[in-house]
Amino acid sequence: MIRKADAGDIEPVAGIYGRVHDEEEASRTSTGWIRSVYPVRKTAEDALVRGDLYVMEEGGEIVASAVINRLQMPEYRFAAWQYAAQDREVLVLHTLTVDPVRGRRGYGTAFVRFYEALAGQLGCKVLRMDTNARNTAARRLYRKLGYAERGIVPCAFNGIPGVQLVCLEKPVGQDAIKMGIKGE
Repeated sequence: MIRKADAGDIEPVAGIYGRVHDEEEASRTSTGWIRSVYPVRKTAEDALVRGDLYVMEEGGEIVASAVINRLQMPEYRFAAWQYAAQDREVLVLHTLTVDPVRGRRGYGTAFVRFYEALAGQLGCKVLRMDTNARNTAARRLYRKLGYAERGIVPCAFNGIPGVQLVCLEKPVGQDAIKMGIKGE
């Protein structure tokens, strides 16, 4: 089940961030994220306050989280977007994290599919997201799910210097519009 987060979800989400950082520091994954810089507990807290933090729950435990909103990052202006859209017609996926101890179960794919269905429900025309060029696993997943890379923007991103920000895009499909989202 994927739902909007509540205050009780902050600790489990922060725990997932910590475990992702553990994996990065042990060289078992490459997200390009840095502990105590991004993502941190405040990342989740700020998203909760804005009302755009979502969590995936299984068996009563939080197994994944993401921020979903219409906030396109300033760096996005340097991408070669294919689809013209007003800000209100674009839904953006930020900070998708799957608990590393529960990886390889399709949670990332399920979260992206939820995001696509939500975009259809909200009447959006375009889906956009980003990832660090170092995050080859995310790039592979997004490519498999039909997202096209629209450019790599060199920048300092979320407080992390030297990021090669990969900007991705996909039009909202009729399948997403038909699915709808309950409770929105």
